[in-house]
Amino acid sequence: MPMTRRNFLQQSVAAAVALTAAPSLMADPLGLPIGCQTYPVRTTINSDFAGTMKGLSSAGFQTIELCSPFGYRDFSSLAQYKPQELRRMLSDYGLTCISAHFGTGELFDHAEERIAWAKEFGLTQMATASLGFGTLKKGVPPTVDDVKRVTDLFNTFAAKSHEAGIVAVLHNEGFEVTSIDGKRVYDMEIGYLDPKTVKLQFQVSTMLDGFDPVDYFARFPGRYISMHCQDWVVGPDGKAKQVPLGKGVVDWKKVFTAAKKTGIKNYFVELEQDPSLMALSVPYLKSLKV
Repeated sequence: MPMTRRNFLQQSVAAAVALTAAPSLMADPLGLPIGCQTYPVRTTINSDFAGTMKGLSSAGFQTIELCSPFGYRDFSSLAQYKPQELRRMLSDYGLTCISAHFGTGELFDHAEERIAWAKEFGLTQMATASLGFGTLKKGVPPTVDDVKRVTDLFNTFAAKSHEAGIVAVLHNEGFEVTSIDGKRVYDMEIGYLDPKTVKLQFQVSTMLDGFDPVDYFARFPGRYISMHCQDWVVGPDGKAKQVPLGKGVVDWKKVFTAAKKTGIKNYFVELEQDPSLMALSVPYLKSLKV
């Protein structure tokens, strides 16, 4: 179902009513604010930022993860606000924001500017979706040297953000779920990245590519700070269809138990196929005890 402001708000209200009707379901896994990645609602971010944020808040989300207004076209309207003004607006809607995604070009070529913006806005995490976006030659198979090169660039950025009190965070999709000479690019990146300045954010949907969050949390304790949460069912055609959290194949109790052990500090619901399903994930998260 295509996402419109109307059905998004309807789902948000429904979730809010469900929470009001069941005050005992206030567990919140890990005792952390229930978060939402805003990329799935990017089409309404630019046209109706206030309405979109109010809808997320009404749904029961307490914190959001934004995308850079300078590196993501669908968030460009947010550049009109000064960082402190934008933070006050979110506070008025009942939302906090300590994390945002940035393009690799921004982080590698405009590090000082973006760090200054993030610092003024109040971010403590600056993430990028993949080290392969915009950094690899088109039509040329990547090599291990490419992995080393892009991780060196990210380490350089991370050292600068660390000095400003901001953690650099690597997400895992795209380049990260590929292999070179039988070796996972993601595993190589983790080995090259400086654990003192770089943390990791796990994309749960990469389970479809054979990446198990429980396995990674156990193998790399203390390296993960965040995760993006998706759930899905696989149809007769073999294709995955996203569903609200708790309605699909993911064993969330197992995932959150492992996340607790590794030190996850925040998590964000992200259901891009049908963003209205994100609101319907909140009651489940409220009921999940870990």
